[in-house]
Amino acid sequence: MRSIELVLDASSDSLIRADWTRLAAAGVPSQAGHTSPSNSPHITLAAGPDLTVQDLAVPDNADDLWQGLPLALEFSGIQVFTSGAGKYVLARSVVVTAALLDLHRALHERVAGALLLTMPDAWTPHVTLARRVPGHLVGTALDLLELRTEGQCTAARHWDSSTRTITPLGPFGQELPRVRD
Repeated sequence: MRSIELVLDASSDSLIRADWTRLAAAGVPSQAGHTSPSNSPHITLAAGPDLTVQDLAVPDNADDLWQGLPLALEFSGIQVFTSGAGKYVLARSVVVTAALLDLHRALHERVAGALLLTMPDAWTPHVTLARRVPGHLVGTALDLLELRTEGQCTAARHWDSSTRTITPLGPFGQELPRVRD
């Protein structure tokens, strides 16, 4: 699987990681249990096993794509997705803004092979908090989470699970480390 993701600023990253830790401390499976160096809070803009991302890491070809970063965010409420019989994914909802939609559409004009659920008009922006949460723990988890808060995306990255690498995408004035699991 490949994906293009927005990376959160340090304060927003800490806020989400605090959610992960609070859930884990209450016995709710959370992203805190996924200790890979590539695991960090993010918003997936596009994903797919055949996602093509040519030239997005080349400043001359993609500067205008990332020029809107940093991008202010507002988190509002918690989303619950099914992930199999009796299991759920919990995520922080991201309020959809014109700037976020513009960035998302512009990215999809430059990539191919994205899964339908990440395409414009089908995408639900969110930051994942927990996966495979048993149904009987969903209420417990929801009681632990603040419903509304603000944050910021400061950069973008490309994740390639086949090579287990992260490539920074922008903005190009900011250094993001290359990560290999």
